[in-house]
Amino acid sequence: MSWGTELWDQYDNLAIHTNKGIEFLDKYANFIRDRLAIETEYATKLRRLVKNYQPKKKEEEDNEFTSCQAFRKVLNEISDLAGQREVVAESLQLQIIQGISLLSKTLRDERKKCLSNGTYLHQNLTTQLAALDRAKRNYEKAYRDSEKAVDNYKKADMDLNLSRAEVERYKNIMTAKIQQSDDAKNEYANQLQKSNNLQQQHYHELLPEVFNRLQELDEKRTRGIREFIIGAADVESSVAPIIARCLEGMVKAGESINEKEDSYKVIERYQSGFTPPSDIPFEDLSKLDTLDSSQESHFNHVQSSHLTVKGTISANKIKKRVGIFNIFGGNKQQKIIEACITMKNSLTADGQKEDFSDLPPNQRRKKLQAKIGELQQKIQQETAARDGLMKMKVVYEANSSLGNPMTVEGQLNESEHKLEKLKMDLKKYQGYLEKANQIPMANNSPQANRTSSMNNGHRSSRHSNGSTEDNNYDGDFQPDDAGSLSSSASPESGLGTSHTSLPGSGHGSAHENAMGEDAYYETEMEPLQPLGTCRALYPFEATSEGSIPMNEGEELQVIEIDQGDGWTRVRRMNNSNGWDEGFVPTSYIECTLYA
Repeated sequence: MSWGTELWDQYDNLAIHTNKGIEFLDKYANFIRDRLAIETEYATKLRRLVKNYQPKKKEEEDNEFTSCQAFRKVLNEISDLAGQREVVAESLQLQIIQGISLLSKTLRDERKKCLSNGTYLHQNLTTQLAALDRAKRNYEKAYRDSEKAVDNYKKADMDLNLSRAEVERYKNIMTAKIQQSDDAKNEYANQLQKSNNLQQQHYHELLPEVFNRLQELDEKRTRGIREFIIGAADVESSVAPIIARCLEGMVKAGESINEKEDSYKVIERYQSGFTPPSDIPFEDLSKLDTLDSSQESHFNHVQSSHLTVKGTISANKIKKRVGIFNIFGGNKQQKIIEACITMKNSLTADGQKEDFSDLPPNQRRKKLQAKIGELQQKIQQETAARDGLMKMKVVYEANSSLGNPMTVEGQLNESEHKLEKLKMDLKKYQGYLEKANQIPMANNSPQANRTSSMNNGHRSSRHSNGSTEDNNYDGDFQPDDAGSLSSSASPESGLGTSHTSLPGSGHGSAHENAMGEDAYYETEMEPLQPLGTCRALYPFEATSEGSIPMNEGEELQVIEIDQGDGWTRVRRMNNSNGWDEGFVPTSYIECTLYA
């Protein structure tokens, strides 16, 4: 079935239909463009999502966990998935959009040509039919005129009153009109034959050819839409295997997560190496010496006048002793400042000590081992670079046309210096590691220090005022466990291993003053000058005597630096009693020491 035979009289409707078909093709092209934009936007947002959730450099330590590694693999698969969406968008642009644009342009041009040809044919047929109509009207007029002339002649011939000449004139008129009628008839017959031939050719040959051409164009458009829809699906299916592999990769990444392995890595990361504290010994108050009662009275007087339970300063006058303890005098402050400056210069870029002695034993060994591995790798690289320079120098010496061996000499010397420095650093850190391996795990534990001090013969008795008194007095100066500002190394005691603590403020000073020794005297002494300031990185709850709580971001004064036990002594203003002093974990604060 063809449009030329079935729709011979539907020229206008076919013109409208073909125009709507091309507009539908353009509409499908717009649909593909919108989908392309969505695919591009989707790929862009996926890539932005992957970028936003990429692990930060400060989170590199967390990448060792299987869950983090799996998430990083998922991000990579999402990035690949975004790439496939970009491939889909690009293929739609190149294969579908451009194909539709080319087909639409071709169809419009061909349709315009066909419609122009059809219009021309219609104009020719209309012109011929108009000529036929004129010929017919002329023939009708000539025929009526001839009939009238015949009637006039007959009347004149029967009229006896008319002359012969007058009758002859009517006869001539009749003859002329009959001849004109015959000529008009012949012209009408000719025009009718032409019109019928043209009309036959128009509706059976010329116009069907135009309609069939329009039918071919419309079928080509329909076929093109079919191919484009299938092509768009093929574009999608071509990336489907890769997308499926991306999804399989995500599944494998999820299956690779091992909760037991992550738990073990948490232990490896945070294990300090300290041993739990031993049992606290029983304090038998019934076996105290009678000497303690007299010492207690004097000590309570001194304690209530000068120190609080935690060892903080609560008065302007404190006991100061000289003699062998004069290291706590005026020059000590300058020495401590110099030591702080030296320690500050020995810190690494991340604020840790060079030998990582501020870390727990287990973490310190791990850091040192990692540093040694890094140095060994750098030594291997630098050694390979040096060997390459040496080979280059030998080649240049053998063939001077290739280059001047002296140009390599400077690089070789620089490489030797770097290699020597790396070896020295490696030896230094190997010494640090050997030293760290020799230190017992419990030595740096504050709990162990407290237990050790309690197990080494120091027995204390707690009185009604909350102070404690050392009963291991042997005539020498013995610092108290909780009341002295220069007591044992434990922050639990409230003091730590302080070399800048206030001397003479503990029980030993009270005992010796009660015994009348001349080596001590009373004087007025200002509180310790701050060595710097610090800011709390994390909140800390004071769980033991001698430590003080702090809030995140709180500013404090540093009055005693870390002595290697992981605790720093700080001070804050207190509206109730003037100042609060105590110990906080060094790793919880960020210090800024005065120059």
